[in-house]
Amino acid sequence: MTPRTQKILKHRWLWLAAAGLLIGGGGIASVRFSRSVPNIPTAEVTRGEFEDSVKVRGEVKAKRSMTVYAPQTRSGVGDPQILKISKIGAVLKKGDVVVEFDTAKLRETLQQRRSEVKQAEAEIEQGRAQAKLQEEQDLTDLERARYDVQRAKLEVSKAEILSRIEGEKNKLLLADAEQHLKEEEEKLTSDRAKAAADNDGKKQKREKALRDVQVVEEDIASLTLRAPVDGMVTILPNWRASGWSSDNAPPFKEGDRAWQGARIAEFPDISTLRVNGRVEEADRGRVKEGQPATVRVDAVPDKEFPARVVEISALAKVDFSGWPFPRNFDVSAQLDQADARVHPGMSATARVAVEKLPDCILIPPEATFQKFGKTVAYVLSGSSFQQRDILVAKRGESQVAVARGLKPGERVALKDPTAAPKR
Repeated sequence: MTPRTQKILKHRWLWLAAAGLLIGGGGIASVRFSRSVPNIPTAEVTRGEFEDSVKVRGEVKAKRSMTVYAPQTRSGVGDPQILKISKIGAVLKKGDVVVEFDTAKLRETLQQRRSEVKQAEAEIEQGRAQAKLQEEQDLTDLERARYDVQRAKLEVSKAEILSRIEGEKNKLLLADAEQHLKEEEEKLTSDRAKAAADNDGKKQKREKALRDVQVVEEDIASLTLRAPVDGMVTILPNWRASGWSSDNAPPFKEGDRAWQGARIAEFPDISTLRVNGRVEEADRGRVKEGQPATVRVDAVPDKEFPARVVEISALAKVDFSGWPFPRNFDVSAQLDQADARVHPGMSATARVAVEKLPDCILIPPEATFQKFGKTVAYVLSGSSFQQRDILVAKRGESQVAVARGLKPGERVALKDPTAAPKR
């Protein structure tokens, strides 16, 4: 092998070695670069309005509603039994049937009362017929008495041609006839008065029977409860089914017996829907009437409803469900918009805006960390995070207002990048 050939081979090996080093270095660099790319969620630093809110968890209720009550019957049928009842949430028109009670016993009573009316009317007709016969008899006797008087007077007029004894005798007969006529007239008047009184008594009996029929008919009509207005019906709890306990009382259903005057159903005024909940004692001073709120109903997740705080209780209520017993205050947030999908009984969450600051630098609360007594954030810089001290102006449940240390547009870590990864 000539020296020239050896030199060429040596240069070739040098070029191959250099190429290998370049390829290996690039691979190592790419591996190191790929490993340095952070795999941590981030959020953008924004500028906007800071809003601190208090979350109120509660239930949707109506301030005003029309209540349907079990009827108070006057026929002594006891507690009526429900045959049919509308479903919870059914949309009804005014006059539609909400609840239908069993009327079988009342219909039997109605037949009996109608029979009493017919009997009373029959007695009236019978009394009228008897009174008519009696009056005809009295009139006949009266005419006969009048005839006897006239005949007696004729006999008395013959006194000039008769003996004195016969004349006195005829006078006595005239007096008797006149007395008998008077008695017949009095008897006719008495019989007429008696017949009228007897007829009045029987009429009163018939009127009472008619009133009894009317009462039973009204009771039967009252056992069908109808919707007082257009709207969505809410069936109320049957406290008797739970031993008059307010816990887990089931709603009225077919087959239940409702005591007279029981609240069976409600037709809420959806324009007065509100969320009733409680706030902790620490938040009581921050919540005020008139503050705006945002309501999210669990059953309607695709929409948020604007609302406002309308009531706050002045006295705290002790919650005995946990220890130590917390003291909470009742809060009501009125919905500004009506929605047919929202009705009483639904669970909801209201976020009450208790404080607002304009033109603030905002980050999520998860982007702040405590390091050696300082509040810091980790700002994404290239392929790594840079720790930076920040000054928090306001801290809310979903936002943190930063007074110093961050700029809009930067991205901050939502997890501590210096923490050891979990195996």
